[in-house]
Amino acid sequence: MSEKRKILHAVLFPVFFLLLMWGNYTAFWLMEKPMSVIGIAPQKLESIAGIVLSPFAHGSLSHLAGNSISFMVLATALFYFYRLIAYRVFFINWLVSGILLWIGGRESVHIGASGIVYGLAFFIFFSGVFRNDKRLSALSLIVVFLYGSMIWGLMPQGGNISWEGHLFGALSGISLAWYFKKRPIDFVPTDDGSSVSVTWGQYQAYEYHYVDEDETDSDEPSIDEQKKSD
Repeated sequence: MSEKRKILHAVLFPVFFLLLMWGNYTAFWLMEKPMSVIGIAPQKLESIAGIVLSPFAHGSLSHLAGNSISFMVLATALFYFYRLIAYRVFFINWLVSGILLWIGGRESVHIGASGIVYGLAFFIFFSGVFRNDKRLSALSLIVVFLYGSMIWGLMPQGGNISWEGHLFGALSGISLAWYFKKRPIDFVPTDDGSSVSVTWGQYQAYEYHYVDEDETDSDEPSIDEQKKSD
């Protein structure tokens, strides 16, 4: 895959998801309906759909705009650097953070995509740490530089801030970073013109998984494996 196509692939889904968020906000604004109807009311069966729908609900334009910028940056980074596992990480994080919030959140209605954003940030940071790769570690440092202040969002605070959503998103991201730490994340070309998927890091070595580049749906994409030191 060319660099241009790789960038396009990395941007396409985040933009689509962002358009859904803004479209939903606009629709509710035009209908003059409260966003709380699709939020998460913890431990209430009537709001269980909020596990999936709450990221599309935002209390204000500033709330939506703030989440949009962070989401676009982090989601694009996920789909660029972790191409082979990006969809699984994204959707599992979305569901797990929502389920945990539905189970353990305080009595209130929780809305917004902050849980997804925190999950992405913590996944990207800890994945760089767990994989022990210079390139991904550098990405982790960039995340810390840009979003290091997010750590304060994990603490209980007043107002209408769902700190539990932040916390459960972060826990989901860390868990996924650990679970996927040995999974291939991208394809690299070989001398004979074929493509291999490669797990970066792991004791300063590349772990090659020989597959065709189109075979991206399998959870176990490797047919044959070997390790090659740098």
